[in-house]
Amino acid sequence: MLMSLFRIYFILTGPFDLTPDEAHYWEWARHPDWSYYSKGPMIAYLIYIGTAVFGDNVFGVRILAVVLSALSSIILYKLGSELYDEKTGLASALLIQIVPLYSVFGVLLTIDSPFIFVWVLSLFYFHRAVNSSLPGADRKPSDLYWVVLGISLGIGMLTKYTMAFFYLSGFLFFVFHKDARRLLTSRGPYISLLVSMIIFSPVIVWNAAHDWVTFRHTAGQAHITDGLTISAKSFFEFIGSQLGVVTPLLIVLIFIAVWRLRKDKEGAFLFWFSAPVIVFFLLKSLQAKVQANWALTAYLTGFIAFAAYYLRDFRRSKKTVKILTVSALLLAFIVTVFAHFPAILNLPPKKDPTIRLVGWKELGREVSRIYAEMSTRGPVFIFSDRYQISSELAFYVEGHPATYCINLGRRMNQYDLWPGFDKLIGHNAILVRIKSRKLPENVKNAFETCDKEVINIRTKQNKIVKFTAYKCYDFKGIEFKPPEFF
Repeated sequence: MLMSLFRIYFILTGPFDLTPDEAHYWEWARHPDWSYYSKGPMIAYLIYIGTAVFGDNVFGVRILAVVLSALSSIILYKLGSELYDEKTGLASALLIQIVPLYSVFGVLLTIDSPFIFVWVLSLFYFHRAVNSSLPGADRKPSDLYWVVLGISLGIGMLTKYTMAFFYLSGFLFFVFHKDARRLLTSRGPYISLLVSMIIFSPVIVWNAAHDWVTFRHTAGQAHITDGLTISAKSFFEFIGSQLGVVTPLLIVLIFIAVWRLRKDKEGAFLFWFSAPVIVFFLLKSLQAKVQANWALTAYLTGFIAFAAYYLRDFRRSKKTVKILTVSALLLAFIVTVFAHFPAILNLPPKKDPTIRLVGWKELGREVSRIYAEMSTRGPVFIFSDRYQISSELAFYVEGHPATYCINLGRRMNQYDLWPGFDKLIGHNAILVRIKSRKLPENVKNAFETCDKEVINIRTKQNKIVKFTAYKCYDFKGIEFKPPEFF
């Protein structure tokens, strides 16, 4: 409760503008659909709900991140309590709030905020469904748990496609746990599978109508067409990223706990919903870059394992183990504090990971000024060559105008599936680019005249972010080229 209140205060008063991804998902929410170019529709629906209640502002976009984080802790507490005891459940619930990788998604509403929630919810109902279906169960066998699990899995697939790892982990648990193996011949798991696929089916129908763009994009992100390559750089970058977002000592202790608890039923459940995910992305990182957050579900059962192995009988632990355990928790908490208040570190712009979260409000204010000036000479539209900038301008320019994203040699994005500005002949326009980028010839030739204005944004952290705005007059039309890759 206190953490949620702090996060609400932080959202209202903190230093961070909407991230480019948050702004882009907010744009999705302005265009409700069955699915979108790179992701399922759940994140757009959540932002639609938040902004419908609280308005098109930062709080409206982010409030459900706070709610989902709190609910994730509550469910993790219940799961840990059912697996072991209340002490384990409580420790697990607290862990998810202090580890940097998860704490940030209690403030920022990206796809990982709801994804963490539905993964934990699915773990909870998977455990209940299995336990109720095994001989000698305390609860009577019931298809209801399998149905609810299917609903949760379906919502997870609408949120993030890596929810598919849940199916893999569940299958491996059934195969390698002798008591649960018999459930493969029962109807329960297949009820869950069917229900989840029914819920996910609108995404498939939408993709069939849009040339399977999501599958093409996902294949590109996964570097499927790259073939077999070995990249030591991306491998060590991935390891370094995991040490950074989970913290080194805690991640080691989590792995030890998961491994040592794997032999009993509870430990096997934790192991098979952790190890396959981390092993897959470790192997994947040998081929190409893997983002730090892609393996985040691997640590959720790891938190329960850590709590059960190190904290449940903390008083009886050896002094060295106590020191290591406390040190791991302290380090994770300290890094999380720095993530919320990066100004403490006073990092240079090139090394500050939060630089992408500041300056957008100020940029919106400057473009609003230019927009108002140019509007005296006729209708104006705003565009950029990056979806991140187009989305931030749509949110922060006064009146939330429609914005566009031109292809100047980039991969496809959601803007390419929406109407462009090809029919706005005679309109004036503002092109905004990062840094001091030149005006491309094809854009220059599409207008009568274009004037350049450099915008230097000084952030609250007293750092300078440079943009270039081109004030273009009398749009004559342009040949739009489709993106060459996904």
